[in-house]
Amino acid sequence: MSAAPAARAPLILASASPRRLDLLARIGVVPDAVDPADLDETPLAGELPARYAARLAAAKAALVAARHPGALVLGADTVVAVGRRILPKAETEAEARHCLELLSGRRHRVLSAVTLIDGAGTARHRLSTSILSFKRLTGSEIAAYLAGGEWRGKAGGYAVQGAAEAFVRHLAGSHSGVVGLPLFETRALLVAAGRLDG
Repeated sequence: MSAAPAARAPLILASASPRRLDLLARIGVVPDAVDPADLDETPLAGELPARYAARLAAAKAALVAARHPGALVLGADTVVAVGRRILPKAETEAEARHCLELLSGRRHRVLSAVTLIDGAGTARHRLSTSILSFKRLTGSEIAAYLAGGEWRGKAGGYAVQGAAEAFVRHLAGSHSGVVGLPLFETRALLVAAGRLDG
């Protein structure tokens, strides 16, 4: 009599982002549970954008993994950066306006970090870096975008999957990473952990 197959470890998404759920669904992945990590996202003094994104993704995954022993836990963080400057996740219209005025007519980077912790506690990390160029925005374009409210809680004050996509002159890298979860990197982590077939 053959042994029963080992039970598959549950997959926990350490994020409340509906965008990340939608992106995972594109590669046929539905988490068994969503358990957002609640932590201080203040950058450390002198912290560079890539290190900041990677630190937050790892910290979110570790925090949630401690609550779900034996589970696969996926944490992610997306950062918009102009040079060494990390732009905030806009919570007020004034913050969003400042971000859009800064991004107007110039290039910026979007860094999207992913950490997957397996049932044995092994953490695997990936980082996606995309380069975007915005057109020069007029005052009326900024005002109209702000009025739509898409900017709320978004890194850099915009959502590329919404009306702001019309501002993008050029994007090199991962569109899904700019939205919030780089699918190439995420799939590679899930394959390495045995959750998806290669």
